[in-house]
Amino acid sequence: MDQLPLFNIPARWTVTDLTRYLRQLLESDDVLQAIWVQAEISNLASPASGHLYFTLKDSAASLRCVMWRGDAARLQLALQDGMAVEVHGGIRVYEPQGQYQLQADAIRPLGEGALYQELLRLKALLEAEGLFDLARKRPIPEMPHLIGIVTSPTGAALRDMLNTLRRRYPLAGVILAPSPVQGDEAPPGLVAALQTLNQVAHPDVILLARGGGSIEDLWAFNDERVVRAVVASEAPVITGVGH
Repeated sequence: MDQLPLFNIPARWTVTDLTRYLRQLLESDDVLQAIWVQAEISNLASPASGHLYFTLKDSAASLRCVMWRGDAARLQLALQDGMAVEVHGGIRVYEPQGQYQLQADAIRPLGEGALYQELLRLKALLEAEGLFDLARKRPIPEMPHLIGIVTSPTGAALRDMLNTLRRRYPLAGVILAPSPVQGDEAPPGLVAALQTLNQVAHPDVILLARGGGSIEDLWAFNDERVVRAVVASEAPVITGVGH
């Protein structure tokens, strides 16, 4: 005997029909209504409403989350981006945007985040090789003739740097080596830009910079390849990364 469908299924779907069907399907699953999810917090926002909005991320996926004001007020934990946590709640579907999210009602700390642990591991490795020794630091020229910049050509950071350089070093030349500053393409792009400046332009100093962002947005600048490229640079490198 054929099994009857759980819900009435239309012959043709509208976006509303499909989204509502998925919402009913997910929200009728008892397993998904009382789950603990383990991950790191990213993009934390706490508007004046008192609600909390954030994303849970691991190495391969992300999950949008909301915690309503009443539950947020009972939190005994000061949340911050990069914090590893376990979040309890139920899966909901927000129909206007067609997104599923975790409606959280409890959060507890898990310990140091995996990204932070990786940063400590890499830092210890490079320190053991002597890459951070003060003796490696090179003097910054007081009056550089040519300044290299490695950053995104479309970011606000570039405009800020150019405005500052016009005021402080109006006679210096400036050359941009553009690169992505976040995502998988950023580390090799940053390395290539540094190498190009050193091999072709030979600037007196290089600025390696970008604006603010989440820990994931800034992570390319913690990449081992980028660190080694900075160390190998013939010109001294000044970094300014996020806030």
